[in-house]
Amino acid sequence: MRAAEFVVAPRLPALFVADLHLTDKRPQTTVAFFDFLSGPAQQAGSVFILGDLFEYWAGDDDTGSAFNRSVCEALSATVAAGTAIYFMPGNRDLLAGKGFADASGVQLLADMASIRFEARTLLLSHGDELCTDDHDYQAYRLQVRNREWQAGFLTQPLEMRRSFIEKIRDQSEAAKVGKCAEIMDVNADAVVNLLRSHGYPTLIHGHTHRPARHAYLIDGHRCERYVLSDWHGHAVWLDFDGIEFNPRSSIQTPS
Repeated sequence: MRAAEFVVAPRLPALFVADLHLTDKRPQTTVAFFDFLSGPAQQAGSVFILGDLFEYWAGDDDTGSAFNRSVCEALSATVAAGTAIYFMPGNRDLLAGKGFADASGVQLLADMASIRFEARTLLLSHGDELCTDDHDYQAYRLQVRNREWQAGFLTQPLEMRRSFIEKIRDQSEAAKVGKCAEIMDVNADAVVNLLRSHGYPTLIHGHTHRPARHAYLIDGHRCERYVLSDWHGHAVWLDFDGIEFNPRSSIQTPS
């Protein structure tokens, strides 16, 4: 595992989301995201998007599509209103770079990123690097995150890139059917080694679509791991006030 990029402590409260998989084919989730940006995000000091904001991102020259432009404009409006938004590319939108950041106003984060508050240190990741039992996926991940591979891929016409990504996405979904759930989850030893190597922080990640809080005792140090939820037509986020974490949702719970 690489050493984490250090992030200057952002304003609180901080909200964490991941795995929205935005696409014009899921308008209800898109509306939930826009409502989140105009509501809870406006009341926050900072928002962290830990990957897979989009179903896929074919390159920063795709910011001109009507759908992608609408998302960038909504993000930009929230940033202009005073909320800092940080974006960490996931496996679906790993090609989102400076062009996306310029269009949306977000600040790009590397995977991993470390944030230090007075009370605790947070380690942020998309999470797919920890799924070390899925050897086929890790080989694919290594390929597509190679800078030379990306540079070559981005020289291809936009429509060709979109078609390739959609084909890979379909193949990935088909491959999941034949894999047991444990293989696609994080590896326990990988998590422990990561927490140990970064000074026993609190880890927050997405990717697995298995929202939960996990507690660890490592070398006498108590650590936590929060797994963020994916979105299905409503907003789901983790709220951190500097001391405590609280899961939130736009779904109203009957009293």
